[in-house]
Amino acid sequence: MHTTSDLTWNDQLAPTLDDFARLAQRAFRALPEPFRSVSADVVIRIDDFADEQTLRMMGMEDPFELSGLYHGIDIGHREQMGLAAEPSRIFLYRRPILEEWIERGNVGLQELITHVLVHEIAHHLGLDDDEIHHIEDEA
Repeated sequence: MHTTSDLTWNDQLAPTLDDFARLAQRAFRALPEPFRSVSADVVIRIDDFADEQTLRMMGMEDPFELSGLYHGIDIGHREQMGLAAEPSRIFLYRRPILEEWIERGNVGLQELITHVLVHEIAHHLGLDDDEIHHIEDEA
């Protein structure tokens, strides 16, 4: 089992779902306010891949194409829609993130998980992919 203080995995087995959950929680705790507060009720879930129904909904055939997904009503639309039937969720998909981490080779796993998590939190805040990419390009 890996500790959160040594999460490089050089010459080790791939990080587990639990390892990913710890890294995601670390990334969430490191978010600045007010992002952490407005996202505190979002459930973060780690799965190996998106399920078939999710892939179909996203118009994807290859499960490695999807590394994260926000599922819920963004905070800008909540008051208009009333109480949500279920909590908003962010899915982080371990295998696609690992594949990207290996392919890129120049980014740490914690950094990549943080990037995907922040991208999905941006959806929670009401931003679409074009707006998120524009902000990333400007940064």
